[in-house]
Amino acid sequence: MSSGEFLSVEPQELRFPFELKKQISCSLQLLNKSDNHVAFKVKTTNPKKYCVRPNTGVVSPRSTCDVTVTMQAQSEAPPDAQCKDKFLLQSVIASAGATGKDINPDMFNKESGNLIDECKLRVVYAPPPRPPSPVREGSEEGSSPRASSSDNGNFNASEISGGSKASVEPQDRSSEARALISKLMEEKSLAVQQSNKLRQELELLRREGTKSNGGIPFLCVAIVGLLGILFGYLLRKT
Repeated sequence: MSSGEFLSVEPQELRFPFELKKQISCSLQLLNKSDNHVAFKVKTTNPKKYCVRPNTGVVSPRSTCDVTVTMQAQSEAPPDAQCKDKFLLQSVIASAGATGKDINPDMFNKESGNLIDECKLRVVYAPPPRPPSPVREGSEEGSSPRASSSDNGNFNASEISGGSKASVEPQDRSSEARALISKLMEEKSLAVQQSNKLRQELELLRREGTKSNGGIPFLCVAIVGLLGILFGYLLRKT
């Protein structure tokens, strides 16, 4: 706290958490440690930009007074986040029992011979407060931390592994089905080739048998029976 001759001021600078298009306020506390009534007046280098309540008043002996300074909403950010605005707190001894109604401009006129104490205050722009970060799932007390894939999505390792298990089972089943179908197709193709080969041999034997004795030999009958068994087996599998 800055100790002036008449009033002490806290804080020594006006800190505004600057945000565009938003009205922002901060407070000053004036402390009177003396046994006199002290009148004060607050001035600024940019009166259109700020509103001070109260901008004048009387602080009783051994008491305090709070002053609120409000910065009007700004449409543009200052360059380099620096502010050149200044405030001046003037204080002077007032008559016993004086109130705010007793204050007049002549009280703070140095040419009138009054002893005036002055305290200069600067304006500082502070970064706006950060919003609270969202609580991630699984971060409650007692739970173990899990690796996340992104800070925004909050996907943790257990969720990823659970999803992969659910998708692996259908893929495994479809792979088995494709392998079984492929195997059956190969067997069918092989059986067709063997069947064609047996037909050619049967036709050849039939021609030779016809030429020799005009009848079908026993071997031809056996081959025809084997063909029937083979086709029946294939029809059952497909």
